Amino acid sequence: MLERRVKTVRALERGLDVLIEVQTRKAASLHELHQATGLPKATLLRMLVTLGQKGLVWQRLADGAYLPHVDRIERASFTSSAHIAEIASPYMKALSTKVAWPSVLAAPRLDHMEILETNSPLFRLDSAILGPVGVKLSYIHTATGRAYLAACGDAERDSIIDRLRPANPPEGSEAELRQMLQQVRQRGYATRDPLLPWPDRSKQLVLRDGRRSMAVPILVGGSPIATINVTWPGRRGADEAVVQRHLEALKATARAIAAALEANPN
Repeated sequence: MLERRVKTVRALERGLDVLIEVQTRKAASLHELHQATGLPKATLLRMLVTLGQKGLVWQRLADGAYLPHVDRIERASFTSSAHIAEIASPYMKALSTKVAWPSVLAAPRLDHMEILETNSPLFRLDSAILGPVGVKLSYIHTATGRAYLAACGDAERDSIIDRLRPANPPEGSEAELRQMLQQVRQRGYATRDPLLPWPDRSKQLVLRDGRRSMAVPILVGGSPIATINVTWPGRRGADEAVVQRHLEALKATARAIAAALEANPN
């Protein structure tokens, strides 16, 4: 008896090819997928939207790349960088409609903060270019780093400061740093001021880029796992005015991301 031949579904095959390509590459642009599959970009867009609606891929704001959904096997906890970025991305997009300036999402590493996501490509301003993903930020010279350092536990803060302490710190400089962090905790948000003397990464960039910034921690279970900021050109607004206008939206976004992470830990 002859085996009955069953036809495959070509559209499904092509969709799976696209999904496999995204999973293999970890992150892929529309152009890269077009080159890899030979499919028209309009067709690819429809497939990617469908895959996104099914929770299989998501699009990063920072560069428009398509990434595989972080599944239950990879997502051992909500502290996975990919998981944090995936959860935070739509909230950062929503924030971009409320605040005139761009934001970055960053997570702690041993001696720096690392950018996981940014909504700056949604702003058509030269002054709004932040990132890209993977950029290392200073703990002590950026609002992003200070927000985390002020919010973390005493033991973690001491360990980070130990890593950052220069060989011959100026007298009183560590006390100055700790006092500044205490003020950040009391205030509930961080800025780039005051300038501190330690020669940590980003200091010279902060001195010359002309930007201002404020940042708040994202707290899960009472502990920070990341921070989110708003950055603007210094010539376009004093700290007090921008903080008064946009701090509550930034805090609300941080709370929404934290709640989403707590609701989706795996």
